[in-house]
Amino acid sequence: MIPTLQTDRLTLRPYQRDDFDTYAAFMASERACYMGGPFDRDKAWAWFTNDVATWALYGFGTLAMVYDGKLAGGVGLVHPPHFPEPECGWFVFDGFDGLGLATEAGRTMLDHTFATTDLATIVSYVHVENAASIRVAEKLGGVRDPNAAKADGDGDDTFVFRHMRSAA
Repeated sequence: MIPTLQTDRLTLRPYQRDDFDTYAAFMASERACYMGGPFDRDKAWAWFTNDVATWALYGFGTLAMVYDGKLAGGVGLVHPPHFPEPECGWFVFDGFDGLGLATEAGRTMLDHTFATTDLATIVSYVHVENAASIRVAEKLGGVRDPNAAKADGDGDDTFVFRHMRSAA
């Protein structure tokens, strides 16, 4: 069962089919550059369905981030075949920057995952030029792990931040 999680300001809920157009617009924009984008609609659909399917495959996954009744981004854990370990990631849509939503959502997702799985550690792969996500990873207690394996295709342009169960 895919959870719905609440914070003081956010609802983190399962994706709905109607979320895809907003998701695809984000993935097609320059805002997705640190995720390897921009992506066309077919590739965006592959990411979207991966985010949904991860729940059935692993018992964790990605949730839509809703703020003030509006779809504001996404947060969650993924573990596609090219990732050596589960990754907590986040993204916010245009117009929702600077509100602390990614940090709030990331904290909620990490806490939920550590409480409901046996994972002892989770990583976040962050592009070295993505200053906003670096700040989020650090605020979440992530510590740079220079010895961690990176996702296939990631090189010196990616930091790996490690989140430990004890820090959650």
